[in-house]
Amino acid sequence: MSSSRHLARTLAMQSLYEWDFRGGSLKEITDYIICEFGRGINSTDFTQRLVYGTKKNLKEIDKIIQKCAPEWPLDQIAKIDKAIMRVGIFELLFSSEVPPKVAINEAVEIAKIFGSESSSKFVNGVLGTVYRENEEEIEKLRKDQDQEKTKEISKEK
Repeated sequence: MSSSRHLARTLAMQSLYEWDFRGGSLKEITDYIICEFGRGINSTDFTQRLVYGTKKNLKEIDKIIQKCAPEWPLDQIAKIDKAIMRVGIFELLFSSEVPPKVAINEAVEIAKIFGSESSSKFVNGVLGTVYRENEEEIEKLRKDQDQEKTKEISKEK
């Protein structure tokens, strides 16, 4: 499952990068990226949740990037680094599907592959700051979402 999720994150990042770079329909871009590069992925649900969850929270995510990297105006950050951090911040603050350290590590690994020589350090620094500054809220979100899942499972029984 781990390599499938890594691929899903990569597809989400590529979709958001292309959308940021050239605009257009995020749905069409995501469908194309999944079709072209998603061979070997069993389900596109995780990719879709990352893409559309990031888009839904984009304004807030971008404010967080600006706060955590104040010396880097958003329009001066490499688009690839922005896309990677956006997905990572979405996973940290708006989703509880993976532990925070996994979200950070995955973003750093993707930055090593797709970013510049210094991208992984930059991404790690920003996401580490986001985590440290929001640790209590992150843990509360995860607890709340776990309780919601437990309620849903109980209702199904």
